Order: sequence, then structure tokens, then C-alpha cells
Amino acid sequence: MLVNDDIHTLSMAVSGIVAAPGSPGFAEETFAYNAATVHRPDVVLGAADAQDVAAGVGWAAERRLPVSVQSTGHGADSAVDGGLLINTRRLQELKIDPVERTARVGAGVKWRSVLEASVPHGLIGLHGSSTDVGVVGYTVGGGLPVLGRAHGFAADHVRSMEVVTADGALRRIDAEAEAELFALMCGGKGNFGIVTALEFSLFPLGEFYGGGIIYPGADAALILAAFRGWLATLPDAAAPSISLLRLPDLEFVPAPLRGQFVVHLRFAFLGNREDGDALLAPMRAVSTPLMDTAGPMSYLDVDQIHMDPPDPLPFTDGGALLKDFGEEAAGELLRLAGDGTDCPLLLIEIRPLGGALSRGGVLPDAVSGRDAAFLLFLLGFKMPPVAEAVTGSIRAILAALAPYSTGYTLVNFHGEPGDEADRARAWSPAVYERMRAAKASYDPGNLLRFGHAITGAPAAG
Repeated sequence: MLVNDDIHTLSMAVSGIVAAPGSPGFAEETFAYNAATVHRPDVVLGAADAQDVAAGVGWAAERRLPVSVQSTGHGADSAVDGGLLINTRRLQELKIDPVERTARVGAGVKWRSVLEASVPHGLIGLHGSSTDVGVVGYTVGGGLPVLGRAHGFAADHVRSMEVVTADGALRRIDAEAEAELFALMCGGKGNFGIVTALEFSLFPLGEFYGGGIIYPGADAALILAAFRGWLATLPDAAAPSISLLRLPDLEFVPAPLRGQFVVHLRFAFLGNREDGDALLAPMRAVSTPLMDTAGPMSYLDVDQIHMDPPDPLPFTDGGALLKDFGEEAAGELLRLAGDGTDCPLLLIEIRPLGGALSRGGVLPDAVSGRDAAFLLFLLGFKMPPVAEAVTGSIRAILAALAPYSTGYTLVNFHGEPGDEADRARAWSPAVYERMRAAKASYDPGNLLRFGHAITGAPAAG
């Protein structure tokens, strides 16, 4: 149990904010973008720099206190209860090298800041559906980019990182310096340390075409059938996904769509208007759209493709990797979540994988999903009166589509972590065993035990 002297010792060792429950700054430092998750650590450290992170971890290790980390809280699938929470949002280092085509970021930097600095140089990073997400947490979870079929997972292109391991040591690691730790940190979701800085590759940006088509939900069966056939015609430079949306009557939803059940086709393409229009033509002919925003766009407007909510909301989610999404799988999904059902979920997304996502990077990493054809992702509001129904619906849909699943997930789309067997589904068996061995070596006391943490392999003999 912590006493005032313990907290005073931490305060004297760092330059950032230290707050206990009920004291000024505690609520702000522990608040997560997923407002359904309320963290209750014994103490929170608002780190000012990497040295603060190292000092905080070292302080916790001396007291055998568990340690957790948060920047934006987009991935806060489960609450922190006890121990030390380190908030890294103040680590805002950002450097773009347009000659080497690299970026170096601190642990608090969001993708929006990276793009604002890199796009003027004609370069982009491999962000996901929302640029409000933090670069580091997204990337160490693998990072499924909007343009993943063209370039692969974000973790495939990490050059180096600085990480504080559970002993409080600040290390710079890459493919040569502690290569196994580096490989497992790229996709291992923070199981072995807290990343304070990350260096990664950027990619050239030419003409860009993106946006979405929103159809009436009543046409969902027709649209999903057309979508499945259309995918085979697309090059890797084209990145589509499709969602069933039950849109709330809230301000972040465009006024004509509030309160409606719709199908949302999202489309990103590294190319010009003529080629983009030609690729989208078959889907534009399927149904009469309620809205069509696809066309040439500034890459700084890329958030308009998925239209993720910009403000914190209380939600819960879950996901699975699918071997295929054929007629039977689509039928099962529509049986539970199609037009006329009482499905309570805000979003059900089918995101095609393949392309560069299946090939892997030059360096080994811990990313799963390369053998999957699709990602299934489910999300709903976790608040009365629908919270219980949302959880039940996620479980029912995952169970119904289990025959079409690989049995695994992507850790960033896994949802709330369950027992050890459930957490293991985020990695292949071979990678998981490597991770367990590394966990036993780098975190033998299991200090980093929150979120999607695994346990170390027992010592031989």
C-alpha cells in the first residue's frame, strides 16, 4: 500500500505531474478517449519526458507495483485498477526527414500532427481510420493502415524505438541492437516496455482519391454481394472497406443520416480521378446512394473517408480475422444485424486485407493476420440502456461467424482482453511463445500486466 512518503519520492524524482486519487490533475491524467473506461490507479504520472518514464518505472519496480501507460486512450479496452499509470501525452517530439523519408515522434504525438508536418514534403505515414489516434500505441499494436494493402502494416516499417523496460532502463533498440526485443515490440502491444520515441518510414504521396458512398440499409444484401465480387477487380493501391451503420441522432452524424440504418462503403486510392471513378463505377451502379463523397481530395482530409467520431465516447468493441466472407458468412451477418433486426451495434465493419498486408516487412515482427482475408470489427455504445445488449450482440456475431474465422484477432481490434487463452489469439502460436520467453526475460515480475498483457513462460527445469 502506498503512503505519502512513496508519492513524495516519486514527485521528487520526476519533473512531470504526480497525482493521487482525488487530487488536482488526477481525472485529467487518467481520462481515456473511450469514456466507458475509467482508470483507477493508485497514482498517475504525467511524464514530461523519457527520463520521467524511466524514473516512474524504476520507482514502481522497487515497490513491485504494476505499471500501465496511456497517451490518447483510444485503445483503452479495459480499466487500470491500482498501480502506477504513466501518461505520455506530453512527449511531443516530432521530426520529419524528407531526404531519408522518415519521421521520429515522441509517445504523445498523434497521426494528425505527423501528416501536417509530412504532407507538405509529399510524404505520408501509415495511419489508420482516424488521425486523432496516437502513433505509438497504434504502431506497437501492429497498426492497420488505411493504405495497408499498398504498404503493409505500420509495424512493418518501424526503423527504431526508444523503450523503457520493466527494470527502469531506457534503451534504444532496432534490428541490430536487441533485435529480438525490437521485433516483438513491433506488434507485441507494449508487453515488454513503454515506448517513449519511435522512428519509422514515410511514403511518397502522389494524387489521392478517397471518400465514401452511403446506401440505404434496406439494400444491404445486394450491396454486400456486389462488394464481394468487386474486390477481385481492385489493385493493391485501392483500399476499400464496408460497414453496416446504425447511426445515432448525435451531432457528429450528418443531419440527413441521423437515426438511420445505412451501408457505408469507404474507399482510398493512390491515383487520379479518372482511375478512381472507373474503379468505383460498379459500386456506384449497385444502389441509389444517400450520399457520395468519393473523389480527389487533399490527404489532410483523409479522416473524411471513415468519418470516425471526433470526440470521446463510451464504447465497447470486438473483432476477428476471417478466412473468407462469402455468401454464407454474409447471410449469417445479416441474419443478426441486417435490415429489420434489433441489432444495437453502431458499427459492423468488414475490411479486406491481403496485398502488402499479407507479405510482411523486410524485418521480422510480431504482427498477426497475414494469412487472413478480412477483418471483422464490431463496435457499440457502452451506456444504458443498451450496454448489455451491445455486449451480447458482439458475442453472438463473433460466434455466428466463427466457422469463417482464422481463430485469431488483431490486437488493436481484439476488444476487451479476457483470460490468457483469449489474449493469445492476438498472435500466432509461434510468435506467442517467443513473446512469453521475452516477457519472462524483460518483465519477470509482470509489472506490465494491464490491457493486452501476457504472462511469461515458466523457467525451464
